[in-house]
Order: sequence, then C-alpha cells, then structure tokens
Amino acid sequence: MIKTCKTALTAFALASLPLIAACGEQDETPAETATRDDGTLTLAAGLGADEQLDTLRRAIEQSELSGVFEGAASYTMLAPRDAAFEALGEEGADLLREEQRPLLVAILRDHLLPGHLTPEAIGEAIDQAGGPVTMTTLGQTTVTFDRDGEQLSVATGDTSRAAFAGAAIAANNGVVIPIDAVLLPPKG
Repeated sequence: MIKTCKTALTAFALASLPLIAACGEQDETPAETATRDDGTLTLAAGLGADEQLDTLRRAIEQSELSGVFEGAASYTMLAPRDAAFEALGEEGADLLREEQRPLLVAILRDHLLPGHLTPEAIGEAIDQAGGPVTMTTLGQTTVTFDRDGEQLSVATGDTSRAAFAGAAIAANNGVVIPIDAVLLPPKG
C-alpha cells in the first residue's frame, strides 16, 4: 500500500538542512549527497558539476526554464543522465527540437519537486512510512519513491521508473539527484 506523506517528507527535508550544510565531499554512491563547502552552488551550477548531465542541461536551455535553476526558490531536480536520453533513441533527440518545446517543458516539470530533498531524506521518509511515499511534481504528476535494499527509485505510476544513479549534488537552492531514466508521461 502506498502512503502519501508529502508533509512528512518535506518536514524531514527541512529538518535535514543543517546536516546537509555540514557535509563535505563524499564518495559517489546513490545514497549520499555531495556539497560544495562555500555554499554558493546553485542548481544550474550543480547540473554543470556532473558531466553526465549534458543532455539535460541542453534540454533546460531549450525549454527556457534556466531561470528556475538560478532563482531563490528551492527545488529538487530528478536529473536524467545522458544515457537515459540516449535510451529514448529518436524520441529523445526529437525532444530537443523547437516544435517539441511544450512537451519538453511538461517532461522537465515532471522531474522537479518543490523543496530541498536529498536521497537521505527520501530514504528516511520511506523508512518512517514503512514503504513507498508519494509526492507531486511541479507538473502536477504524482511520483512514488521506493527502495529495494539500498537502491532508491522513483516511478510515475506504471509508466516510467528510474533508479537513483550516483551522488546527489546539494546546492543553495535545491538538490540535483541523478537518475538512470527519463520519466515520461503515459502515451495516449
């Protein structure tokens, strides 16, 4: 049974902020978050810190959502790595065409969550709930976080599932969590 605990997840994330600020660089494992010591890293710069997020950076520029990642509001970006876009083949390449901008914006909004959520906070929320937890993206899609052993994953219903893939990057205005697939809306 899936329990909705957006409030618990957000509360835990907010309570974890002092701990995140105290973290130094860590090994790149899916359950850990890397931070920058001076606290000036923005989400936009965080996306630039992972060489495997080039396609996502281009998608954000193409969508004209770049300002969101430099702003003061705090967001968590579920960031598909380059291999995730490559796995889509022609469909992935087409997303970057100008005429696909509305679809691209919708897909990117479904990868954005409000608040500063780390993998650790998400894992703790799953533990506290005793199973999967759900949240609503900025695109108004419900995503479900779950765990298999130490591996965290996120899904959009029965449509798409992605595993957390590498160290998250904590920024002063959010968190970048690399994932191994693009979360796509249902085809219909």
